[in-house]
Amino acid sequence: MFSTSNIIDNIKKDEIIEYKKLCKLLSISKKHDKEKLNIALDALQKLEIIKKNDKNEFENTNDENHIVAKIRCSSKGYCFAVRENSNEDIYIKENLLNYAWNGDKVLVRIIKDGIRRRSPEGVVDCILERENKILLAKVEILNGKVYAFPIDDRILAKIILPNKDKKYLYNPEIKNIVKVEIDIFPIAQEEGKGHVIKELKLNNEYDNDVEFVLSKNNININERDSYIEIKEPEIKDRLDLTSENSFMFKSWKNNNCPLLPLIQININKDKTSNLWIHVNSIAERINFNNKNIMEHFKNNYESIPLANNWYGYLEEKLINKAEFKVGEKNEAISLCISLSKDKEIVDWSFHLTDVKCKAVIENKYLEALNKRKSKSTTKILEPLENYQEQIKFIISVAKEFRKDQLRKGKYEISREINNIKKLDEFYFHNPCEYSIDYFEPLNTLDPQTYISPILFEADAIWYQHSKSFNLKNISFFSDNLDYLNVNELIKHSQLIDNNFELDEEGNITLESLFNHCKDEHKKRILNKYLINNLKTNKALISQSQEIDNKYIFANSPWTLPSKDFINFANQYNIYLMFKNSKRYKHINILKKDSWEKFNSKLLNASSLKISNLIFDTSIIEKYNTFKVKSNTYISNIISLKKIREAEKLVGEEFKGLIITVQSYGLFVELPKLFIEGLVHVSTLNDDWYEYRSRQNLLIGRKSKNTFRVGDLINIKILKVDILKYQIDLELINKSQND
Repeated sequence: MFSTSNIIDNIKKDEIIEYKKLCKLLSISKKHDKEKLNIALDALQKLEIIKKNDKNEFENTNDENHIVAKIRCSSKGYCFAVRENSNEDIYIKENLLNYAWNGDKVLVRIIKDGIRRRSPEGVVDCILERENKILLAKVEILNGKVYAFPIDDRILAKIILPNKDKKYLYNPEIKNIVKVEIDIFPIAQEEGKGHVIKELKLNNEYDNDVEFVLSKNNININERDSYIEIKEPEIKDRLDLTSENSFMFKSWKNNNCPLLPLIQININKDKTSNLWIHVNSIAERINFNNKNIMEHFKNNYESIPLANNWYGYLEEKLINKAEFKVGEKNEAISLCISLSKDKEIVDWSFHLTDVKCKAVIENKYLEALNKRKSKSTTKILEPLENYQEQIKFIISVAKEFRKDQLRKGKYEISREINNIKKLDEFYFHNPCEYSIDYFEPLNTLDPQTYISPILFEADAIWYQHSKSFNLKNISFFSDNLDYLNVNELIKHSQLIDNNFELDEEGNITLESLFNHCKDEHKKRILNKYLINNLKTNKALISQSQEIDNKYIFANSPWTLPSKDFINFANQYNIYLMFKNSKRYKHINILKKDSWEKFNSKLLNASSLKISNLIFDTSIIEKYNTFKVKSNTYISNIISLKKIREAEKLVGEEFKGLIITVQSYGLFVELPKLFIEGLVHVSTLNDDWYEYRSRQNLLIGRKSKNTFRVGDLINIKILKVDILKYQIDLELINKSQND
């Protein structure tokens, strides 16, 4: 179903579009859909967003009075319109929201300029796209009517339900909430209407918890229409590497997890080497002549872990074709990196190959490799007896790559330890996660951390190669510390008595912060602060130096095409490069620096058409939006399962670490679970406590007792709220710092 946002996206600036073509682009053919389109077009014309000529053609007016933004509301009822690429939000009074909800994409008109520290004020003139078409709610009866009350207190509405849905009345013992589909959104004096589509009983069943968190983050994983037409990969001109030893470093265990590449090493007599990355060939298996193919990618962006399996954004039949299986021949798109004796990159080339996986390297093998030889380790390593030296060399390459990446300005930040077995899949390292601005340290218990530095370099190589030939790519850019509030970072570091040093130019570095933070408690506090404040990098279509020069790092992921759309899109352009390479007999465009001898357009007309189709700005925007949702989902499911563990400990006492101090209380980390609970200031009844923001502490007026970040205190778990992922704590008594 189209939205008003889809209409505006397709009526582009400085272009005129016919009504019939607009219908085609929006996949509209039915009469009632055309009626809805006409209503939306009339509304946009009245707002002067678009205009229509006598030929029934439409164009964008380039209206400067309206701003596209997303509504963000707090639980206290304050709402703001958040603009892309702007630090200044627009305050929207509740009566000027025009029934927009938290997360909705809207057109905002500024009615009052901002002054000093006050935000500008605006009014919502048009809702472009609804974020929440399905809500999680409690069913309750009010004035004889059945209502759904959203559990998200940022949604300022209740939805009337049919009388038959009163059978889902909320029962606090079983915490039965419902999924409600909105039939009619509220407008004017009319209440919103909907119906229950499913009941969820939050009874600690893993599947129910996962569905609850998915629904809360508005992630729909229902069955989808099949748009992907599969074709066989090219047979000719493939390099046969099936006799070579290729290995898969794998931690993920659940069904349908993303496909991982193979790593191969060839060591030369002069101690130079060739490192091969063999990637599952997905791009060349998809037929883009199918006109409906892009419908799939407009609705599927990323594979995410569920309870006991994964939700794959690509169809299972395609994944089965492309999967590397031990001892079986399969097609790959490969990168060969030539390394010096010191394991520095000196050359590279891309190839279409046939490969065969020799072994899957799991954590038990890595553990055994790092231990002294014993009967138990020897037995574990028996299947790898002939490959041990090659595996060790690959690991050494990964370590050297990581050292180099850290020397160039990247950072390693440890996440909290996982102590809940069911969460293993969520904690295993995602080797293509470059939307975050730091690395997780290499870990022998997680083989995927060893392919991360290698894939990082492979992705950086494609970025360089594609830029050289002026090919489009989708990249993640990093400006490192430029965006961090350095003053806040210094303040936070000082709060935990972390004495760091400035560099020669008087700047702060993360390296100095970590090097001078020896205490494990303080280190954990610093890690949490940084992880919470480091921004998530957005995916951008890159083809101009203007974008790139602003940033320190740039990566164009292509090595895990079954993980997300970004990897797939970049891999497809690599495949198009192969297809077009046959036209250039005098030069091998698949090698490093070949662009220096190249002076024509690389892609032919048909390839360029497909490339433009894939590198669609609207799809990338939706991917970025979904990425935020999926990251929040992963964070939420980890929190929920930890809270489930905390639920068993209600009434028990612990020594906890103060992580954050706010005016309303103390956030305290529980031991072992590594999850925070709140000691509300109202429960500190031995004194009247004041919040001092400069020192970031609470202090008693009479007693002068203080609570600050890094203090160890004795606490008791009072209660747990599953719906809000919240733990309430009570202070027993303050203890001396350890």
